[in-house]
Amino acid sequence: MADTTYREAIREAIREAMRRDERVFLMGEDVGPYGGAFGVSLGLLEEFGPERIRDTPLSESAFVGAGIGAALGGMRPIVEVMTVNFSLLALDQIINNAATLLHMSGGQFAVPLVIRMTTGAGRQLAAQHSHSLEGWYAHIPGLRILAPATVADARGMLWPALRCPDPVLIFEYGGLYNASGELDGGAAVDIDTAAVRRPGSDVTIIGYGGTLSTSLTAADRLADDGIDAEVVDLRTLRPLDDATLLDSVRRTHRAVIVDEGWRSGSLSAEISARITEQAFYDLDAPVARVCSAEVPIPYARHMEQAALPQPAGVVAAVRAALGRSDG
Repeated sequence: MADTTYREAIREAIREAMRRDERVFLMGEDVGPYGGAFGVSLGLLEEFGPERIRDTPLSESAFVGAGIGAALGGMRPIVEVMTVNFSLLALDQIINNAATLLHMSGGQFAVPLVIRMTTGAGRQLAAQHSHSLEGWYAHIPGLRILAPATVADARGMLWPALRCPDPVLIFEYGGLYNASGELDGGAAVDIDTAAVRRPGSDVTIIGYGGTLSTSLTAADRLADDGIDAEVVDLRTLRPLDDATLLDSVRRTHRAVIVDEGWRSGSLSAEISARITEQAFYDLDAPVARVCSAEVPIPYARHMEQAALPQPAGVVAAVRAALGRSDG
């Protein structure tokens, strides 16, 4: 089977959803003739026409609000926000409207809306285009937060998200768009559970999105040193799959969390707290975290790389947890 890129997998997921359900449409900045800021929607306008591939004005609050209204009206909108940084311009719509209307209406008005956005650094796009704010959104009840880290998940998460009665935010890691992998029929993905990407017995490394590859690279380097690391891909950031995480940690007795968000008040802090609350007596070492430096993401490549979690930092954290910080 030929390899498919992460970008192509998302495009095919949108195409399939639009073929399966005439209520599905895509809207956002430059999603039409231009094909999307990251080329995800190339060719979709020609296939589905301007009624279903809708270019919007440059106003995140307006077009996210329009998506909420369309969802309330029975449609199944996919709203593309160019980057997570720009989604902050639509926080009122996402948090005060999309996330709350089902609750505030006593269950009468669901908002089956999917919002896709690019997240993450590593591409020299500077601070206003490079932050990882998934943890902020994972704090909000009423939202479901997804972070596909593989081609298969990029392909298989959209349809279950569109069938969800709650608003779903899908965070696509920008550094993965050109990554490739095989698709096994494009099956739907279980968006309730984390996935063990590499079994191991000595330590659990927990990542998601762009940090999955960092975690797997670190695990390979550790294997060369005789350390058997298990790698867990969170995939769904809200609700977190505590069962998979705790099962792994109870077997390995150590945990290292890799998070491109900032350490303070981060998703990694929440995961660390849950492990400590529920599996404290199974731990043989404190939970460790490898996060981005607490600075706006720099533009200069060497500084950007220095600010982000790297495999070497994960290796060092694992070795420290095992009491093997030498070498």
